[in-house]
Amino acid sequence: MDFKSSDTVTGPLPEDHLPHTAETAVKIVIVGGFGVGKTTMVGSVSEIKPLTTEETMTQAGIGVDDNYGSDTKTATTVAMDFGRISITEQLVLYLFGTPGQERFWFLWNGLFEGALGAVVLLDTRRLEVSFDVIGRLEEKGVPFVVAVNDFPDAPRHPVEDLRQALDLAPEIPIVTCDARRRAASRDVLMTLLRFLHALATAKARA
Repeated sequence: MDFKSSDTVTGPLPEDHLPHTAETAVKIVIVGGFGVGKTTMVGSVSEIKPLTTEETMTQAGIGVDDNYGSDTKTATTVAMDFGRISITEQLVLYLFGTPGQERFWFLWNGLFEGALGAVVLLDTRRLEVSFDVIGRLEEKGVPFVVAVNDFPDAPRHPVEDLRQALDLAPEIPIVTCDARRRAASRDVLMTLLRFLHALATAKARA
């Protein structure tokens, strides 16, 4: 199963229309705390011009939003990010990035509706912001993988230490990525698809 797109995009992104060969569309959500790189990941991997709902951060968020570790961030997603990528001629992924600030989490229920799986994007400088995110996915029964966004100044931990800190089951994949890079974000999605396939195979055999 290979992506059609390459790591480097040259020229404008194509118009937002499905290939005529597309037979299956799958919804994937990209979740995580504030400032972990969800908008960046959707934008880096999308084959169409991504839809974003970012707004400039204002003084009203002081004392309400936890911006620790993201002090230079000047905009935030208030509804969702949306992108699309073709996996094969027949299979298309629709990507939905969720808002990271807790006051917008009421929107998550609609974004989770019909989702086949999720990517939890992680910043190791702020592991604690992922606890509630993972808990909501487990509560909703949405399968997920964890992708550690490799920020230059973020501490690097062994995978098993992260698994223990996040209280993850041994079968849940944990990978490292640079959400700014198309190929890295693409590899994360492929990890999720392989995980979903393994779950479906195990269920069929049960």
